[in-house]
Amino acid sequence: MIKRILILSSLFLLLGTYASAKVTQLNYKATFGIFGTVGTIKNKLTQNKKTYKIDTTVKLAGLAKVLMGGQTERYVSKGHMENGLMVSDLYQMISRKKDKVTSKEYRIHHKAKYVTKRYRKWLKGKLVQDETKKLKFYAKDDLLTLYFNLGHAVKKKGKTYTFKAVGLEKQKGKVRITVPSSKQSASYKKDLGAASLYAKALIHQKNFRKKKGDILLAIAKDGYIKKSIIKDILLYGDAKLIRTK
Repeated sequence: MIKRILILSSLFLLLGTYASAKVTQLNYKATFGIFGTVGTIKNKLTQNKKTYKIDTTVKLAGLAKVLMGGQTERYVSKGHMENGLMVSDLYQMISRKKDKVTSKEYRIHHKAKYVTKRYRKWLKGKLVQDETKKLKFYAKDDLLTLYFNLGHAVKKKGKTYTFKAVGLEKQKGKVRITVPSSKQSASYKKDLGAASLYAKALIHQKNFRKKKGDILLAIAKDGYIKKSIIKDILLYGDAKLIRTK
């Protein structure tokens, strides 16, 4: 569940690239209905006028940690800036659980407009699977840049935007984001509290009560998401992501 709200192993860019970079730390607490706090998410965003890097670590807590065998997730996105927005060049999702490690590495080829995905799996330190394929869609965003760009990419109230993001193959990368009108914002405020801007992301997920689920989003004055909610998941209640830093 946390992997969907959210929310590369490669050579680091030379230190000189980030000599004048701005570093932003964004931390969140995840709660899920009757289970209470189920995890924490720590994000480190490093960017300058030309490049950026997002490094995200997801750690489970409480019952979720027990049920998932202490699994941890790491997400890394690196790329360049275009018109004030982050554009992904490389995106990786790494999962660790006991003796098993899996890595999904996406490389986005902007000139030729295609994306390659490399999947690797290790068991007890031994590489047992290594496959590379070309995706059926091209996108300039990945899941992290979509999340962090949102406050600067959608601003007009009462409008629906369509984005594509690497990491959402099951829905061919498509994500619809709706910004409510001023009149509609009242219901969002009830669930999310005060915010500079509200939005709703339509996603597809098997373990929602319905085939389609909506993520409600509250965006703070600094352009980053301060709170998000997925309402009424099965019989367990709401999933919430609350910014703590």
